[in-house]
Amino acid sequence: MRWPGATARVLLALAAGAIAGLVLAATSAAAAATAAAIAQPIGRLWLSALQMTVVPLVLSLVILGVANAANAAASGRVARRAMVVFIVLLSLFSGYAALAAPAVLAWVAPDPQLAATLQGSAAAVEAGTAPTLAQWIGNVIPSNAIMAAAQGAMLPLVVFALFFGFALTRIAAERRAQVTGLCQAIADTMIVIVHWVLLAAPLGVFALMLAVCAQAGLGVVGALAGYIGLQCGLYLGATAICYLLVALFAGRSPLAFARAALPVQVVAASTQSSLATLPAMLESARERLHIPRAVAGLVLPMAVTLFRITSPIQYVTAACFVAWAYGIELTPLQLAAGAALAVVISLGSVGLPGQVSFMATVLPVTQSMGLPVEPLGLLLAVDTIPDVFATTGNVTGDLAAAGIVSRHSPDAADADAEPQDAA
Repeated sequence: MRWPGATARVLLALAAGAIAGLVLAATSAAAAATAAAIAQPIGRLWLSALQMTVVPLVLSLVILGVANAANAAASGRVARRAMVVFIVLLSLFSGYAALAAPAVLAWVAPDPQLAATLQGSAAAVEAGTAPTLAQWIGNVIPSNAIMAAAQGAMLPLVVFALFFGFALTRIAAERRAQVTGLCQAIADTMIVIVHWVLLAAPLGVFALMLAVCAQAGLGVVGALAGYIGLQCGLYLGATAICYLLVALFAGRSPLAFARAALPVQVVAASTQSSLATLPAMLESARERLHIPRAVAGLVLPMAVTLFRITSPIQYVTAACFVAWAYGIELTPLQLAAGAALAVVISLGSVGLPGQVSFMATVLPVTQSMGLPVEPLGLLLAVDTIPDVFATTGNVTGDLAAAGIVSRHSPDAADADAEPQDAA
């Protein structure tokens, strides 16, 4: 018999933890409390093992992301236009998530027992209070980057990494290569450690789920189902927004774009990989959308490596869900900080494996918004379920970005091209 894969093992552990916790809660309150007291430290130990890699991983990824973006932009005018389009679109979709996720969650009251259970945990004490505008501005640039790293202050740490990354582009190429090589080695080493920790993911997820379900009951299962539905809905909404963007900024008919994107979306849904969909994207861009070779051949490979519209949506939505589950009302300042950080982190984390990417990206955004991170272990377990919608949205965004860059790159038109009908 074939052993289940990593994702299947985590999902099975999640289901087993939920069943065990619910059975204990239904049969004996004392036994449920005892089991939760035993399981909770195990789950927190596993989560802490993941957290210990986040600071060096995020720091190195942001520096590498800046270096890669600078290298891409230096390769020509089309590449520079593509980078501008990528950053603007990522900011747009990050803002979309920061507005839509809290608005949707506001329509549903969290389960009182779930909120009481979470608020009673140690993680709730660690969350802290939302800073004022003056405090937030004063803390954006760290006076001591090492202290910011030690305290897990992700926004100041990322600001330092941005300064470091941009300064790195101004030094000699030979020395720059040495530093980027070191950052890449640090990132690769952290990923190896995360892979080791993820081997224990079934045990960690089982312990976390059992502890919460034993205390909060069915509310946990309903909340996780709601999280999956929210992610899928926002991904579908982002895909729909791409059609509007194409009409407004690429000068193309949304219907014609939809016909051209459909074969690509089918491949994306079946493979759940933007990289595997790249050949289909190139064919559709050239044959159906008539995007110039110089644009399609450069922008789409860049998009696969640097640009995923659903990434900031995932990060911000997960943080908003944590706030909702705890009964915390997010301020506009917290949402803006999380959305901005989500854009920066998404540029440097595209190549990471799924579960590694989740903790290295969602956790910093959640921490930057002053929220507890304990529920992220459960969200990690179910985050692969909406992947089909995420990949479909990403490839649609890639094609939309290529169309927008093409519209604003008349200098890149094919020499034998005829005037095209925007429809």
